[in-house]
Amino acid sequence: MTTSEVIGSSGRIRWMLSDVVTVTWRNLLGFLRIPEALFFSTLHPVMFVLLFRYVFGGAIHVEGTAYVDYLMPGIFVQTVCFGAVATSIGLAEDLQKGLIERFRALPMARIAVLGGRTSADLVRNVFVVAIMTGVGYLVGFRIGTNAALFLVGALLLLVFAYSLSWGFSVVGLSAPNSETAQVMSFPLLFPLTFASSAFVPVSSMPGWLQAFAAHQPVSLVVDAARSLMLGGAYHSTSAELQALAWCVGLLAVLVPLGVWRYRRTA
Repeated sequence: MTTSEVIGSSGRIRWMLSDVVTVTWRNLLGFLRIPEALFFSTLHPVMFVLLFRYVFGGAIHVEGTAYVDYLMPGIFVQTVCFGAVATSIGLAEDLQKGLIERFRALPMARIAVLGGRTSADLVRNVFVVAIMTGVGYLVGFRIGTNAALFLVGALLLLVFAYSLSWGFSVVGLSAPNSETAQVMSFPLLFPLTFASSAFVPVSSMPGWLQAFAAHQPVSLVVDAARSLMLGGAYHSTSAELQALAWCVGLLAVLVPLGVWRYRRTA
């Protein structure tokens, strides 16, 4: 590769990144201009914490730790997974309003629209995880390892949510409006979230369901988060490696799929 080709390639990458940052900032401003949406997107997981901690928690017993410590890594994963649905809703709304058509007319990288949307939702998820950590401490959750491993666990689940956002971008670009995008997204997410180890041990499920629950990505990410956040009996290098492999694999498949769908739509 010649020097001019290297410079040209570097310039295209900088241009693409600049476009992604611009669209990300545009979407973040949208969150700030509608604080009610941000408030209620944070309120929902808080309600789940209180529900499972004080209503269902007394009836659910896990070995080796308090249920609130078992619960919070699952709540973290559930929260960012549900937050990823915002990608489909936001893109469907932009498509419905004609903003995607306007973006087409601009001299911008094709990946910027999807990259900016998914990156903005990732930033929002960081904020929500920070809030949920505080809520967890208020209801009795305590880190069993150390702050560094806890942050690694949080980073892993955020990467997982980011990969899901690319998958939900396909849903958003396929839906005729934001309401339909939401209706289409949750049936895909609910079985993965609730038929998992997020709230109860997989061993408590019927045998026919255990095989699915133990090996599906949400369970593995939850188990990896528990390993990094709680340690002790929940430490599992295997779960951490499998969760990381799922994240990499989903990104490898869903990013090209999202870009392909965007090109077909636009």
